[in-house]
Amino acid sequence: MTGLPYRRNVGAVLFNGDGLVLVARRAHLPNAEAAAGGWQLPQGGIDEDEEPRAAIFRELAEEIGTANAELLAEHPEWLTYDLPEELIGKAFKGRFRGQRQKWFALRFLGADSEIRLDADPHPEFDAWRWVEIAELPGLAVSFKRPIYEVLARDFAPFAK
Repeated sequence: MTGLPYRRNVGAVLFNGDGLVLVARRAHLPNAEAAAGGWQLPQGGIDEDEEPRAAIFRELAEEIGTANAELLAEHPEWLTYDLPEELIGKAFKGRFRGQRQKWFALRFLGADSEIRLDADPHPEFDAWRWVEIAELPGLAVSFKRPIYEVLARDFAPFAK
């Protein structure tokens, strides 16, 4: 595993006007309602020669159908996770050991009706909802939980 690189990725902690955070249910997980890891924050890969700030707005448009948001903060560190051993060679077409992620806090400026999970021909999500930021770690799959704990702590001031 150590010979494989990390995939560069961006993630969004998208707050609404009430200080709640958007999470979306992964479309390919049939028991996502009950299983930890079925719900996640919008995130996606950074294209070659793309800046992370541009990538986060592109990913929002692709995954939730709108990038109607303002940037509140950029996490000062790149946060990294390794895939569990059983996913090495399967996830990310077997090319990566995990992800190195740049996370952003953003404020959603639009109406809920602007959120469209069917904007992409191959939607990643099939449902979405607003949650308290403190709920994030409990929603995350185990290998991403440490990152969601950092985000819930460091971006908590934006929930106020």
